[in-house]
Amino acid sequence: MRRTRVPLLLIRRHLAQAHCGGLRTAVCATLVALCFGIGTGGVARAEQTQSPPGAEEYIIWPSDGAVIHGGKLWVRMGLRNMGVCPKGVALPNTGHHHLLIDTDLPALDQEIPSDRQHLHFGAGETDARIELPPGKHTLQLILGDHHHVPHVPPVYSKKITITVLKD
Repeated sequence: MRRTRVPLLLIRRHLAQAHCGGLRTAVCATLVALCFGIGTGGVARAEQTQSPPGAEEYIIWPSDGAVIHGGKLWVRMGLRNMGVCPKGVALPNTGHHHLLIDTDLPALDQEIPSDRQHLHFGAGETDARIELPPGKHTLQLILGDHHHVPHVPPVYSKKITITVLKD
């Protein structure tokens, strides 16, 4: 059996590189975690888009207190002093509608959720056909930017209440 001698200097260099490699890996992992929001409760903060002074979002139809027969209705959305554009389009003073059904405003510094209570109209729609079960319901609009995050200051409508009756 033949023995090979390795100079002590090479072993020390190898150990030093291994230690730096581990440190480098730890630093990289920490930076990645911070970039993806793991250190902020798992929510990555998005840069928020400014809205112009006087911007206003409103529900054209139905009106507050309306009684709807059946459950299918059109919701018509209005916007003043801003424009409507599809999601992903980053033009100044534009956004797209989100309809909130039977819920309060979401966090104003995060992406608006997308579920049955937070309907996204990312194609730039200004009216939508929805169906609601019989009973009292609240509707409210909030404008989202190209990343579905509310503007600063946020642009949202007054919350209205409608009643849906059985056919």
